[in-house]
Amino acid sequence: MYFFNLKELLMKTVISSLFLLTLLLSCNKESAHVDYKTETVEAAEMAPMISENYSYNVNETEKNKSDIKIIKNGNLRFETQNLQNSFIAIQKAIKSHKAYVQNDDSGKDYESTYRHITIRLPNAYFDSFINEISKGVKHFDKKEISAQDVTEEFVDLEARLKAKRTLENRYLEILKKANKVTEILEIEKELASIREEIEAKEGRLKYLQSKVAMSTISIEMYTENPTGTGTTISYGSKMWNAISSGFNGLSSFFLGILHIWPFILIFVVAFFLIRRKLKNKNK
Repeated sequence: MYFFNLKELLMKTVISSLFLLTLLLSCNKESAHVDYKTETVEAAEMAPMISENYSYNVNETEKNKSDIKIIKNGNLRFETQNLQNSFIAIQKAIKSHKAYVQNDDSGKDYESTYRHITIRLPNAYFDSFINEISKGVKHFDKKEISAQDVTEEFVDLEARLKAKRTLENRYLEILKKANKVTEILEIEKELASIREEIEAKEGRLKYLQSKVAMSTISIEMYTENPTGTGTTISYGSKMWNAISSGFNGLSSFFLGILHIWPFILIFVVAFFLIRRKLKNKNK
């Protein structure tokens, strides 16, 4: 009887242990499943956020690139065999690049015939214009290309303008509430000073906007004069210039004398007085 009870107790203990073990295993599976689902949900929720942040940064970079303000200038000098043909080629480039001639100066000296042209064109066409007019040039005596970044000054001016306009509006609000004449006069004085600064900064900003929007290219082209003709013209021109210079120098001399005639008169009178005094002493 005692042996039977012991056997029954042992069986109950084994069954209870197995039940507890099964229960623990199922809880672990559910916990692992829940953790896995939680991690999956968190990752799924974070993915769009990361993607949005990345696209925002890319857009900010592209925006920053488009906001860069560059002033471009070019200075070219070259020799050409035919000034007229070169000028016609430049005119074609001007029309195709939406440019215009700001200044056109031509002339002739002892050794060459030249033409100086200053061109303004949209910033976006600067490089293509330089490339087009460079096609027929064998050699540049001078080719200077400059690019000045004025983004920082641009941003600074806009920020200062915004601050000054805000300050102006505050003073206008205070002016509406002012009752005393002295207060009104003081506020108007401050407003005049602020508006003067605003106008100066707006002028500078417009100047920079014009320079950024439109680039400037200066072109100096020339052709050398023939040796024989050049020598004859040079010698005759030198003779005439020498005669003209001599005449101009003589005219300048007489004009200078007319300017200082009072001093000359004083000097002459003093000379005769001293001379007479010396003669009297000798006698």
